[in-house]
Amino acid sequence: MASRNYQWLFFDADGTLFDFEKSQAIALEQVFRHHKIPYDFSHLEAFRRINAELWRALEQRQVTTDELKVRRFESLLTIAGAKHAPGPFSEIYLQYLGACPELIDGAVELLKDLHRKHRIAILTNGLKKVQRSRLELSTIRDYIMEIVVSEEIGFAKPAREYFDVAFAQAGNPAKQDVLMIGDSWNSDIQGAAQYGIDTCWYNPERKPRPSSPQITHEIASLEELPPWLGRQE
Repeated sequence: MASRNYQWLFFDADGTLFDFEKSQAIALEQVFRHHKIPYDFSHLEAFRRINAELWRALEQRQVTTDELKVRRFESLLTIAGAKHAPGPFSEIYLQYLGACPELIDGAVELLKDLHRKHRIAILTNGLKKVQRSRLELSTIRDYIMEIVVSEEIGFAKPAREYFDVAFAQAGNPAKQDVLMIGDSWNSDIQGAAQYGIDTCWYNPERKPRPSSPQITHEIASLEELPPWLGRQE
């Protein structure tokens, strides 16, 4: 591809900058202990399966954010045999999750390096209470110029409307001046590619690459990104 100096780098949050699996595990165990419910790893496995299904449904506009918050704990508490109201249970879980700003190894160094030449935004399908709290508590907050949270705007990646809002918040840069970096093929890569911007797939598990859409670049570790961006300049 032609040499390009991206003005904006749009980063996904969970699984790209934030170590969501670690934060989720910590928060789930904390909320179980808070309610004095016996906890084991099977609860985490079940929650991750239920949660992933509901977030996919949200991305496809089949459920709302409010429904997601409650329904995932309705299912999990039934599995755990616990008679607790899922709504209040969810609220306490979100408090614990928002206090877990765990980052993927190398994320701080990456953004510290990149923010000297690029403007950086976070684009996240997430809950405002959690995402804004985690960012404020994290060591990367000073490198982030914008954050777009799906719950706040009423759209989730990969919806075109989501990217419309992200571009508006960034001051409507030219599409060729923007690169999307994320780990989710469906929401990050397909959404950005369909919108007409370049994409960098963060693929630490080295999953097979789908045949479409075509992407601009692929990395298996965050440290691979700055050298490649340097070559684009």
